[in-house]
Amino acid sequence: MKYQEGICYAKSHLLAALLRCLQIPTGFCYQKLVLDDADKSLMTLHGLNAIYLESLDKWIRVDARGNKEGVKAEFNLEREVLAFPVREEYQEIDFQTVYSKPNEKVVAALRNSKTRDDLIANLPGEL
Repeated sequence: MKYQEGICYAKSHLLAALLRCLQIPTGFCYQKLVLDDADKSLMTLHGLNAIYLESLDKWIRVDARGNKEGVKAEFNLEREVLAFPVREEYQEIDFQTVYSKPNEKVVAALRNSKTRDDLIANLPGEL
């Protein structure tokens, strides 16, 4: 928070903590995506959240990563608008499960990486 930056995992973990503090049920979701279009063999997990809206009796998936040129995620009650649409031709996967806790491999990568480069080298590619 001090530097006002972080990768998808840190942002999704923070969003879950804040919403849960407000008694809003929030879970963790993942996508398996190509890490770099220049080398489509490198896959990584992208972290996002699901928020349960009691008034609608449904989970809405949201992406806390933030928008930039070419990446636009939106909170939308009618249709899902995530930062990264899954490209099946690259064997990307959109996991639909809502987890109550963050993935252990993700947490281990965050805890065991001392630098951003360490983290990128240790990003999990599988759940």
